[in-house]
Amino acid sequence: MLSFLANAPWPTLVSRGLLFSLIWWILADGSVGSWLVGVPAVLLALICSVALLPTVHFRWIAFFRFVPFFLVRSLMGGVDVAWRAFRPGMPIAPDLIEYPLRLPPGLARVFMADTVSLLPGTISTEIRQNCLKVHVLDGSKDVLPELEAVEQGVARMFGIFLTVSGGNK
Repeated sequence: MLSFLANAPWPTLVSRGLLFSLIWWILADGSVGSWLVGVPAVLLALICSVALLPTVHFRWIAFFRFVPFFLVRSLMGGVDVAWRAFRPGMPIAPDLIEYPLRLPPGLARVFMADTVSLLPGTISTEIRQNCLKVHVLDGSKDVLPELEAVEQGVARMFGIFLTVSGGNK
């Protein structure tokens, strides 16, 4: 019945189990008595996770290297949007661009699309075939290098080798 659990790699089970345990500990404010309910909840979350989400190769070192890049860009995005809100004369030239994805379908693509939506002046609108449609606040700016940097960082996190870039507007 739970053969998929037995076939899951040990590092996946351990890392997800630790992650769900940490989440429970945070939600329960570290209460020791909460583990009576927490252990079954963590085990159920682990079983559902392994059944619904295939094992992915995730590199935590690459993730921690990506965090500063993401935080700086998010802060810049917040400042840019606030600046435009307080200065109505700021140029706004919305555009919809298509970015050809090199990431394979799956979790890495979804992670990239979600990340792009949190960057300066961009929001992902659609993933179709091998293309990410992105709405930008200022179409006169070249956002392709930024999108390529995000894609490259996501690829490193998921242990994916990307082919040479070919982004077009």
